[in-house]
Parts: sequence; C-alpha cells; structure tokens
Amino acid sequence: MRNKADKKDHSGYLFDKTIISQNCGWDSGLRKGRRKAPVIAVRARPGNPTQGLLSINGRVFACALGRGSISAAKREGDGATPLATLRPLGIFYRSDRRPSAITRTSLKTAPIRADTGWCDAPGDPNYNRPVRLPYQASHEEMLRSDGLYDVCIVLDWNMRPRRRGRGSAIFLHMARPGLKPTEGCIAVPPHTMARLLPLLSRRTRLVVQR
Repeated sequence: MRNKADKKDHSGYLFDKTIISQNCGWDSGLRKGRRKAPVIAVRARPGNPTQGLLSINGRVFACALGRGSISAAKREGDGATPLATLRPLGIFYRSDRRPSAITRTSLKTAPIRADTGWCDAPGDPNYNRPVRLPYQASHEEMLRSDGLYDVCIVLDWNMRPRRRGRGSAIFLHMARPGLKPTEGCIAVPPHTMARLLPLLSRRTRLVVQR
C-alpha cells in the first residue's frame, strides 16, 4: 500500500516527487540505442571489513563501508552496508562547498539547507524520506559541519517498497579521514568523489558484494 506521507508536499525537496516517485522514469535512460548502464562494484577489503574497494572502468579506489561491514539482512541501526544493487537517485550538496565536478553529473541536484533533514524513525510515515526541520520524529540533520555531506548521493535502498526497520539514509558521501567506518553508507575521499560524479546517472548501478 502506498504510504500517505508520499503525497505530502515537501516544498523544495526534489527527491520526493521527481526522484523517489514511482512515476519518475528511473529506467528512461535504458531505451534502445543507449549505452549499457555503468556498473560500480564495491567489495569489502580483505582483512578490513569496514573498508572497501570500489572499481569502475578498470580503476580501483578505496572507500569506507559501514561499521557493521556488509549485510544481506540490513536493519535500522546495525551500521551495515546493504548487500544489494543500488541506484543513485539524486544529489544533495553544500552550496558553500560545492565541488566543480558536480556540474558534470546528469543526476538532479539540490542544495542542503539548514532545515533539510532525513527521517530515520521506522514507525514514522516519512521513514527514509527527506523532511523539513524541525521534525518531531527521529531524524538526521543533513547540514553537517564535518564535511561528510558536502556531496551526498541518495541511493535507492529501501525506497520502493519501504519496509519498516530495513534501514534508512543509505548514501554515497564523503569519507572521514583515514576512511573511518560509516553508519551503513559508502564513503569516498574528495578526489575519488570528483572522479565518480561525471560517471553517475540514473542508469548507474552500484553493486555491493562481499
């Protein structure tokens, strides 16, 4: 059943109606004559399950994974990166730290504002959705001072259908120094993000494997 919250007008958040919506045309780029969708493979680094190796077009980059490594049974709060094929839906970014490479992606973008949040409360109607702050239920503030969301690519984990407690806010974002573990996201250093941005579109697939 479609969640009633999907009909709410989160004015200014392009991800609700034009990206997360079933009618947004995710696969419109797969029409006859288009090139095969780019694939980004992500695997855990041998001997260090909270770090990974991200490969595309023969190039391999280091990345950070969740503190719970990779899991096929992803649950809210377990800190694991889901074992899944993920699609990028759009990009949030800090307008005051906007990297030049973001102009080279075909994904839709939206600046992070002081009232941009993401709901992570499994029992809330807007679970795993962007919300406007202040917001009563548990949520994440997207405007961060640590630089992790200077570029934040929303991935389609647990979007449609949404399942309560299956995990929220799974992003591809900037990494902490030393590739410290995430809360379940995939994170890369700034120079890697700059290389990836031009390659990302709604046809891209991130294949997370063990």
